[in-house]
Amino acid sequence: MRGRVTLAAIALCGAIATPARAGDEPARAFCSDRPGLGTPACTLDPGRFQLELGLGDWTRDRDAGSRTDTVAAGDVLLRWGAGDHTEIQLGWTAFGHVNVRSGGLSADESSVGDVTIAVRRNLRNPDGSGTSLAVMPYVTLPTGGDAIGAGDVGVGLLAPMAFDPGGAISFALTPSVAAAVDEDRNGRHLAYGGVVGLGFSLSDAVGASLEAAVVRDNDPAGHSTEALAGVSLGWMASPDLQVDMGTNLGLNNASNDVQLYVGLSRRF
Repeated sequence: MRGRVTLAAIALCGAIATPARAGDEPARAFCSDRPGLGTPACTLDPGRFQLELGLGDWTRDRDAGSRTDTVAAGDVLLRWGAGDHTEIQLGWTAFGHVNVRSGGLSADESSVGDVTIAVRRNLRNPDGSGTSLAVMPYVTLPTGGDAIGAGDVGVGLLAPMAFDPGGAISFALTPSVAAAVDEDRNGRHLAYGGVVGLGFSLSDAVGASLEAAVVRDNDPAGHSTEALAGVSLGWMASPDLQVDMGTNLGLNNASNDVQLYVGLSRRF
């Protein structure tokens, strides 16, 4: 089943070569949740769909005496413009593999990921122009396995906001609060933080972003504060297709050391 779903997603992305029909060009600028650490405040045109696919994602974390490598593929996000200011999202990871090395021993585990359902309600400028504001509640359902699944239901709220003056530089902020799943996979705790970022238009087709994220996690097993810096790049291969890549670097001991990823977004 997992293989069939992944192949279906890849086949859907194969439609990127299909040109848009006359009169189907969207009124809004392309709006993608990929790449980067933050979340956009813009929403899709009513009735439009968008598929965002993480083709590959690798994360490494080292601590005293151990190293953990996590690989994910088929990170799928399906978005639908449900109204002029509203979109519905469905996310799922088709495959995740975790390798832990410690004391000369190695352990491997693989599984699918959890399902995330979200609604983004834009409060101002759904096309992302000027000052754009939104709220985005979400719920994560424990459909994944032990490797990358949380093990219990999680809920949260994002409040993305952006300021785009129409030039080469834009500013974005994503505060967040969540009832995150405990490390022991049973119960929830408070987690909160935010992402701040600068976007740069390098050309008509290429954009880049620099971001920083701080998240406070009050897990009963031990409180921690994660700090990350991210750099990402997106290339518009066509008005409805973006290809992206990026890296995130941990800034303290509580964060993963490095993450590399590549993916694409296709609007229909």
